[in-house]
Amino acid sequence: MAGTRSGTRHSVVIVDDHAMFRAGVRAELGDAVEVLAEAADVDEAVAAVLAGQPEVVLLDVHLPGGGGAEVIRRTAGKAVDTRFLALSVSDAAEDVIGTIRSGARGYVTKSITGEELIDAIDRVAAGDAVFSPRLAGFVLDAFAGTIEVAAVDEDLDRLTEREREVMRLIARGYSYKEVAAELFISIKTVETHMGAVLRKLQLSSRHELTRWASERRLL
Repeated sequence: MAGTRSGTRHSVVIVDDHAMFRAGVRAELGDAVEVLAEAADVDEAVAAVLAGQPEVVLLDVHLPGGGGAEVIRRTAGKAVDTRFLALSVSDAAEDVIGTIRSGARGYVTKSITGEELIDAIDRVAAGDAVFSPRLAGFVLDAFAGTIEVAAVDEDLDRLTEREREVMRLIARGYSYKEVAAELFISIKTVETHMGAVLRKLQLSSRHELTRWASERRLL
């Protein structure tokens, strides 16, 4: 694995509620960074950040205990040299903009390669803002005032973090098997979440779900 652009091994904390994903990220990063700790939920993440004072936190947006934004909020002013880089399966505008408004310095999706992630860590540690190409447009549009980013509406607020992830992938046309692979969960679990989504949103089919999500700019 190639080193970072600066040649510096930056200290990193990896925050994601999937152990297999954290292991994969650690393997991709190799010796290019110093991984101080891993965390699976908000409380673990806050503790790891405050204890380790890492240069960069790789932060999933949807976490048990309140989400990535809660980690940023609870460590604000207490980890003054730490910068947050969101690394998420979600590329929804509301997640991207909400996370940046919370204080993250960048947002990349989990389709990123290992070398790209190392470069992103290097750039964020240096103070740059880093975004996957499509996501940069969301941020520019939002802060230019060309789109309105409303608070999560009442319907969406009924869903758990995991149900939101399943909902977005299904609405984009993913099969249950593909969703299971993407989120590191079983097909049966996907089916259970999907049933809960349709029930809570009072929808009857995937087609209706896609239309519902499209109207709310969640795709």
